[in-house]
Amino acid sequence: MILIDPPRWPAHGTLFSHLVSDASLTELHLFARRTGLSPRAFDHDHYDVPAERHAGLVAAGALDVDSRELVRRLVAGGLRVRPREKGPGRAAALASARRHWDANPPAPTAVRDELLRRWREPHRHYHDVRHLAHFLHALDVLGAAERVAVLAAWCHDAVHTGAAGDDEHASAELAATLLGDHLPATEMAEIQRLVLLTIDHDPDADDHLGAAFVDADLAVLALPPARYHVYSRDVRLEYADAPEPAFVTGRMAVLEHLLGRAPLYRTRAAQAWTAAAHANLEAELNHLRAHGVPLVASG
Repeated sequence: MILIDPPRWPAHGTLFSHLVSDASLTELHLFARRTGLSPRAFDHDHYDVPAERHAGLVAAGALDVDSRELVRRLVAGGLRVRPREKGPGRAAALASARRHWDANPPAPTAVRDELLRRWREPHRHYHDVRHLAHFLHALDVLGAAERVAVLAAWCHDAVHTGAAGDDEHASAELAATLLGDHLPATEMAEIQRLVLLTIDHDPDADDHLGAAFVDADLAVLALPPARYHVYSRDVRLEYADAPEPAFVTGRMAVLEHLLGRAPLYRTRAAQAWTAAAHANLEAELNHLRAHGVPLVASG
């Protein structure tokens, strides 16, 4: 059932309600889509809706309950996401990335600042500082946080226009521009090689660092379901100009390709993520097949 609590949470000069489902995120997203809620309003287990939408959402079928009842029903349905379980916001991710760099600076601070400027470009939704911070964390988890891998992570989506292949080549060229005067030629070549591996995520069998690098890039697929839904939402926002049928077709092809990879992850440590990633990919693909619309409400 769709539930909504009273508008009592202040932000942006108004009061907000929480809109949830006590049954499934799919039910929540489909209701949000039917009632025209913005995908940007989705926050892991609920949509934030301004006070002026409250009455209309109740009229559309949402059950008006108090906040305690809403949380109780959300917990009982297994859908409650506590603040510590949510993905970091952009400010927290930015701070995390800076700390990661400053703990063992791999290049001059001016390089860091230029790369962060790019990672914070306003057109980015998924490929932003949150992805960078998560990538760096994954390299740490996989024991692959050596200098060339860290710098390649910082550079791998430094150019992002949505043009697959072209962006990676441009990012590799930018890496040379920013780092070429500060690193040995062998390290510079390795950074560019790693960046270009993210085009097809297919390193050679004996390429251990390359395997860890592409596994870190794909770590997002194994996030807890609510965080995966945020990722899926952000992918759609990055392709907001694509007509919905074309996006759905393209997204299905991507999901089918990822599910067909054997193995999905190349390193032994990352292979522990496989079951969670497959569950997320299959759930999104099944949603697209059943409903013909993106996982998270679009608009």
